[in-house]
Amino acid sequence: MAIRSLVPLVCLLLVACGASAQEPPSPQTVTAAQLQGAIDKLGDLDYATRTNAARVVRRTASSQAVPALLRAVDEHADGYVRYRALVLLTGFNDPRTKDAMRHSLTSPNDRLRTVAYSFFEREPDPSLAQQFVEALDKEQGEFVRPALVRSLAALGASGQTPGGGQSQLTIRQALVREVGRGENFFRSSVIEALGDYKAAYAADAIEAVAKAEGPLQDDAALAVGKIGGPRALESLAALQRTAPRGAQPSIAAGICLLGVNCESHVKFLVETLNFSNTNPGYQELLRAAAAGLGALGVAGQQPAVDALFAVGIPAKEDSTRAPVALAAATVALRRTPLMLTVLGGRPDRDAALALVAEGFDMLEEDLEKERFYAFVRRTYWDSTDASPNRALMQTLIGKLDF
Repeated sequence: MAIRSLVPLVCLLLVACGASAQEPPSPQTVTAAQLQGAIDKLGDLDYATRTNAARVVRRTASSQAVPALLRAVDEHADGYVRYRALVLLTGFNDPRTKDAMRHSLTSPNDRLRTVAYSFFEREPDPSLAQQFVEALDKEQGEFVRPALVRSLAALGASGQTPGGGQSQLTIRQALVREVGRGENFFRSSVIEALGDYKAAYAADAIEAVAKAEGPLQDDAALAVGKIGGPRALESLAALQRTAPRGAQPSIAAGICLLGVNCESHVKFLVETLNFSNTNPGYQELLRAAAAGLGALGVAGQQPAVDALFAVGIPAKEDSTRAPVALAAATVALRRTPLMLTVLGGRPDRDAALALVAEGFDMLEEDLEKERFYAFVRRTYWDSTDASPNRALMQTLIGKLDF
């Protein structure tokens, strides 16, 4: 279907052309040809074309959209369209999605495998535990492997695997092994995942990394704070005395994650951001401070989110805006209710949303973005007419272009 034939449909769904037009009040029914035409355009090289196509699919009633997306995942000739269809499928919360994800785990398409592993991080399936452990020795895809690691970390935290304790032990031993081997990019993703899932069984291995100066020290310090435990504060306090300046923001955030002196540590992170913003040559320090505030925001600490906006909104240089925007967008994806609360109360909402939108453009986590979009869309449809909540969701949909 030519894009000009899609334009009237997009206008119909949005009432007027353009992402900022009024959102339809409920899912829409379209013709089978219109829906298939939209799916075929999901991989179009033109941004506006593929974005409008995704809008059409997202706003179609699930009874119509889900079967069409399942067919696209299985049969479409374009591998990128298959990938986008699988991502969009997750926004409909249909039980058939799980079978599509299981099938995609063995796809030669790296993108499909990444989405599938990411899905099973959020929907742990104990029956896949052995398959995932075996995949850890073979999977080398740059974006696939981190998703696999996170799915295993989720299983390791769930306590529900076939074979009981022995299977859990196998998963945990495999993940601890990965802390110390392979490329730093992969090790970083392992350390982050173990921190996010509070993997106390990996505390010794991660603390050892935190003590060694190098590119993984920041990740390890944050993970120590996320995991907690009786030795965490002692370890981070010792690091605070000896670690180089570049690691201090992550150590401060780690201590705050333990619930110790948060106000002073947030203040330190903000001062570090401001210093790095006004003094060229401290980009590494700036990124660490922004990431530290982002980690605190993901942990649910609103002052950290407010601080990101306080520094990021007035910043003129991309060297400052980019790390802060990335941190704010990460909070939006991983702590969506908190971010919506913050945005709803800001008098400079448009400027705050612009910062989040910049971060979204930099993030590659399409599945997380789709979950965010689905949450916002459902909230919009569930909100009463003319309510502040519906107005905020409408603004989000327009600013983030979905």
